[in-house]
Amino acid sequence: MLTTKIKTRIRAIYKDIAAALPNFVSRREQNYMVAEISKTLAGEYDKHRRIVVVEAGTGIGKSLSYLLGTIPLALEQKKKVIIATATVALQEQLLHKDIPFFHQQAELGFKFGLVKGRQRYVCLSKLEMMIGSESGGQVAMWQTKPEQSQIKLLEQLLKDFHEGKWNGEIDTLKRPIPDHLWQQISSDKHSCHRMQPNHRLCPFHSARDEMDTWDVLIVNHSLLFADLELGGGVILPDPEESYYVIDEAHHLPSVARDFSSAQSTVKATADWLEKLMKTVSKLQNQIKSDSVISPAQNLQDHIAEMMSGSKLVAQFFDSHLKLFNNQESRWRFEHGKIPEQLKIPAENLATASNSAVKQFAKIQSVLNEAIKDGEIPKHQAEALLTETGFMMQRLEGVSKLWKAMAKEDSAKGAPSARWAELLTAKQGDYLLQASPIEVGFMLENLLWQKAAGVVLCSATLRALNKFDHFCHQVGLTLNDGSRYLALQSPFDYENNGTLYIPKMECEPTDDHFTQELANKILELVEDETATLVLFASYWQMDKVSELLESKLKVPLLIQGSSPRQELLKQHLQRCDNNKPSIIFGTGSFSEGLDLPGDYLTNLIVTKLPFAVPTSPVEQAHAEYIKLKGGNPFLQLTVPDASRKLIQSCGRLLRKEQDYGRVTILDKRLLTKRYGKSLLDALPPFRRVIE
Repeated sequence: MLTTKIKTRIRAIYKDIAAALPNFVSRREQNYMVAEISKTLAGEYDKHRRIVVVEAGTGIGKSLSYLLGTIPLALEQKKKVIIATATVALQEQLLHKDIPFFHQQAELGFKFGLVKGRQRYVCLSKLEMMIGSESGGQVAMWQTKPEQSQIKLLEQLLKDFHEGKWNGEIDTLKRPIPDHLWQQISSDKHSCHRMQPNHRLCPFHSARDEMDTWDVLIVNHSLLFADLELGGGVILPDPEESYYVIDEAHHLPSVARDFSSAQSTVKATADWLEKLMKTVSKLQNQIKSDSVISPAQNLQDHIAEMMSGSKLVAQFFDSHLKLFNNQESRWRFEHGKIPEQLKIPAENLATASNSAVKQFAKIQSVLNEAIKDGEIPKHQAEALLTETGFMMQRLEGVSKLWKAMAKEDSAKGAPSARWAELLTAKQGDYLLQASPIEVGFMLENLLWQKAAGVVLCSATLRALNKFDHFCHQVGLTLNDGSRYLALQSPFDYENNGTLYIPKMECEPTDDHFTQELANKILELVEDETATLVLFASYWQMDKVSELLESKLKVPLLIQGSSPRQELLKQHLQRCDNNKPSIIFGTGSFSEGLDLPGDYLTNLIVTKLPFAVPTSPVEQAHAEYIKLKGGNPFLQLTVPDASRKLIQSCGRLLRKEQDYGRVTILDKRLLTKRYGKSLLDALPPFRRVIE
């Protein structure tokens, strides 16, 4: 229960915040959100299910609401607050603006900071090995023969670190480094050994030591899942001692699904296993203890089994090349069932790879003891630990894939999606992948049952004015004790915004739609100063750009032609100079784009955002719903389109005094049965329908 002391403290902080903010307006929705969050977390509604789901419309001030609803309570109960976001932009806003302001006004004396995953930090041991001589160590680390320019780049990184010009985080690099190169020098759990001399300077461990003193931790969704997958409390504080705030929670289902997926190549893995065999032989020679003999011999046997199994799988795919003869070069296994001929090899590979991981872990343990006892020189110890860590990481990845491939799906739940892709660029190799279709059960086990309390929030969580779709995705139900709030934006949509649906001759499926789109956009941008046009595909955006560029007097700012921030900078400059500006963007511009006031007054949505199920996971999900007698279009596609359309329309009014027009150029809103449901779920703009 909420104590009188906490209630009084929350009210006092709210008053101080109101006094500190110019033109502050006390909003009933914001007060209600603060109260419901704190009551839910205190167990006033359900002591065993302290979960609240909040859709907070633009302008309510959800960040301030959840900070006020969680931090005072958490400090009194000696719990941590973990705030997870999907985007870097929101992390930066919380870290540099929202929390410092709250900290200053609340005077609660709490500590806070941004937590980053290991992979955001350099591993100094790996970096030194990658730079080192072309000995076995360096060759084992490089996936391909390094270029001199790559070696020079890494040498400069190491020099900058030791001279204090770089702190070892990827986010503070002066110039970007290629992803594939960073992956080879970034920290990972297997190579990280604090007993080694280099690890006294380790950027990752320095950051973690500081983190232990924080009361409020900002993380991204991926790091949250990395911790939960390990059982919770490994990277972050224990779930039982933490209040989680999951902001931008509409991303949660896709992040959870991606995190649970697995992939591995077939032929390249067989080649890599030969390198692993050499590493094992090297370890046998360098470790004097007899304890290494048995696990090393067992591991070599398991590696031989894996190599044999991988070759059988490769031969099977080589003999079925016609099944990859499609646009995606992909063979998706119907209902997630792998071909009968692959079942035994998959089971054998799952068993062998799982056993290999266990035996390799034993060797690592023996290696650590040998290093501790001083049997291996320090300069060799660093190299061996880094190399074995890299090998273990990859071995675990292979094992995860084959476990997922061989696993028998439960008859009660949705099957996993499983498929293979032909990688022509890699000498005809195959990439095998597996992913769960639904992740609600996983979230229930890893988070909902364990956490001290959870706040899930976003500006768009409902679809078609209901929480049902989101609940199903994340494993909650409307009657399980969780709380649900839908708080309307305080904006005056009817007087400040217009929803315009002009008469269109063609449906988006018509061959002439793109030309009609170009003609209509040309009319709609005339005499307008700040326009954003959202397209459903890059192809259509490029086609319309070609049709319009010669007819427009205004240069088009097209997504992909420059970095996003550069495009926005040019747009703001043109608007500030009273020059017309037009941005062309796709779906990624429909979320997280903040163009308040005169920076956006003319928003054009070219097409309803129906996602064609092109990904194997989406296709498998639709297939599963059909099998159960459902309608994938109505159960998946329409609710998803509803949420995305609300997000798109949400770009227009960002502050209370903003104004403008939203135009939707898709006649299906008026001609199809689902159109009314999509329209009714949009903000209450004044409507003009031709």
